[in-house]
Amino acid sequence: MPVADAEVEVLIVGGGPVGLTARALLERWGVRTLLIEKHVELSPFPRSRLINVRSMEIFRQLGLAAEIQARAFAPRYGRIRFRDTLQGSDFATAGMVGVEAPIPESPVIGVVTSQDRLEPTLLAAADSELRFGVELVGLTEAADSVMAVLADRRTGNQARVRARYVLAADGANSTVRRLLDIGTTGPGALAAVTTVVFDADLRRWSADQPAGVYLTAHGTFLPLYPEGGWAWFGPTPEDRAHTDWSALVTHALGPHSDVKPEVLRVQHWVMNAAVAEHFQHGRILLAGDAAHAIPIMGGLGMNTGLADVHNLCWKLAGILQGWAGPTLLETYDSERHPVAQRTLHQAVANTQLSLQVQTNRRTQLQNTTSPPTPLELPWTDRYFAQLGLVLGVTYTSRAILTAPESAPTSPNPDGAAEQPATDAAAEQPGTDYLPIPEPGHRLPHLWLTPTHSTLDTLGEWFTLLTPDPTHWNHHPLPAWPLHVEPLTPTQATTLSLHSHEALLVRPDGHITARYPARPLDFRFRRIVR
Repeated sequence: MPVADAEVEVLIVGGGPVGLTARALLERWGVRTLLIEKHVELSPFPRSRLINVRSMEIFRQLGLAAEIQARAFAPRYGRIRFRDTLQGSDFATAGMVGVEAPIPESPVIGVVTSQDRLEPTLLAAADSELRFGVELVGLTEAADSVMAVLADRRTGNQARVRARYVLAADGANSTVRRLLDIGTTGPGALAAVTTVVFDADLRRWSADQPAGVYLTAHGTFLPLYPEGGWAWFGPTPEDRAHTDWSALVTHALGPHSDVKPEVLRVQHWVMNAAVAEHFQHGRILLAGDAAHAIPIMGGLGMNTGLADVHNLCWKLAGILQGWAGPTLLETYDSERHPVAQRTLHQAVANTQLSLQVQTNRRTQLQNTTSPPTPLELPWTDRYFAQLGLVLGVTYTSRAILTAPESAPTSPNPDGAAEQPATDAAAEQPGTDYLPIPEPGHRLPHLWLTPTHSTLDTLGEWFTLLTPDPTHWNHHPLPAWPLHVEPLTPTQATTLSLHSHEALLVRPDGHITARYPARPLDFRFRRIVR
């Protein structure tokens, strides 16, 4: 392999929210990274709109949640409204559970914000090296590393960087995925879409009925920032080169509108729906849109990518720091790939249902001369909750120790109840979430103090929650980083823990094992090795 110009532990390709979050997570683990982004600056387009409650839990763990929430819309904007035009009244509306108001299942609340408002916060969350205007043009894998060829788009100069691992978060048209010849499955391109960012005073139609999304028969309107600014998106016109975008937006506002939008930016893009055939290729990992292109309806795409790197980064850190073996990395694909498939299915369903509302409304308006009657929605009032999908993801892999389903948890000679498991992931039904303190599930939120949650005990370590920390502190600690968190008897009962029992929780918040009154021993070593 040629001589490298530089060496890093992890090369991150892509400087969007997923790549930037991975950079922040790995820096907290002490992993040396280099992030490259082919564009010369952060994206000026709003793009992703919703940070769901699970992603805000990740940002709380990084110490960023308060800043992100302070710059986002108020909770009352966590609602979708359907109208004939923006000027019209609602003919349907739906709240986003976990965004519109706090929920007891989490210490945080999701927010409506714009990607261009989020990315600067993520950029400032780490100090590791970042190069804008640099793209990946070549990859060569070896047994112990990956050689990446990087090109400066301004000068044309090339450099070689050797990385122990490559994390590809370079978008739906991923260069890394193309270079590796990894195919995708799914519907593919759903629609050609145009986003128009504009300034206009639309308060007369939105101030008293706020929402994060206004879906109309003439396109979708999005408020961009609490202080002002709007975006419209809809199907790309056939003759887009000669389209008067200001006139198009004015038409979408409604008849006789006297508003003249000031168009600031126009972006054409394709709404894709696909999942990569696999997320791992040797030492190269796909995450975010590079791994799965999720339609925007429901705000699931970016959030799924954030969960990807939350799952992945602690595994990379463990391997690089020597307390985990390389086979642990195989659980990334087996845990996250099924989640992406399920999320894609849900997002396509969201899109179809939303289009159904708009189609039914147009039909209703065309077939009557009297005021239309209220439209029956094709979902329940909890449809947009999606908490089962957001908080209810359950992993079953070699990184999880599970007790036999047909028998109560009991000690075995190796110190943990266990059954062989096939690597997989599952979710609770999309609209419902039931906290379950069992292996594979997200650790349920429980207030340990008025301001300190069980989720706040997580970090760059495994967490052992137990009502009897003295019992566990008497035993030799494992080689991997561990924090022991004491519980009161009431708290332990809520988590279904008895006497000397304990829950072992991974850094990404998923329960690894329920231990009986036996010490941690070599059994978990087999998982991280």
